[in-house]
Amino acid sequence: MAEKIFISGIDTDAGKTYATGYLARQYKAEGRKVVTVKFIQTGCEITSEDIEKHREIMGESLPEDAEGLTAPIIFSYPASAQLAARLENREINLSLIDNSIEILEKSYDVILIEGAGGLMVPITDDFFSIDFAKNRKLPVILVTNGILGSINHTLLSLEAIKNRNIELKALAYNTFFDKDKIICEDTREFLKRYLIRHFPKASWIEIPAL
Repeated sequence: MAEKIFISGIDTDAGKTYATGYLARQYKAEGRKVVTVKFIQTGCEITSEDIEKHREIMGESLPEDAEGLTAPIIFSYPASAQLAARLENREINLSLIDNSIEILEKSYDVILIEGAGGLMVPITDDFFSIDFAKNRKLPVILVTNGILGSINHTLLSLEAIKNRNIELKALAYNTFFDKDKIICEDTREFLKRYLIRHFPKASWIEIPAL
């Protein structure tokens, strides 16, 4: 059975698309057959720009992209999933994602599922991105960075993960945003200490700026 991991970020612009592509490339380098899936794509018409970025970083194209299996739900308006769906008078059918993953499991060792926005982005009024991971018992890799304010966003996200008894597989620190050396170094070291104290089984991953 394929290893399935849900990848989310501390906010919409945390760099999770870049991180997902990088992690897929790493799994590929280890000799594992890996595919990425976009949970829900907004701001696109026919194809997922996030999937396209994954493939660019991975250095390959996958036939399942053309079949729509890696991005089964796409909305045109660049907003939260529930708003984008409402603007198009459509319902979000999560079974489309489940069915795609079930098909992909037959061909791949690792499936990385990139979330939409942060963990608490609403899918409906009472169902959030984090609930998809919880209901399907998916471990989470949380993407963070060293921007001013990211400590607060990271800890709130980690609290949400812990409160729902979700496994935190790793905290992925995206170095692309390391602009202020003092702030980013303090953020990095603080989060490392926090991870050791509160999530000792989770890994720390540094995502380099390629």
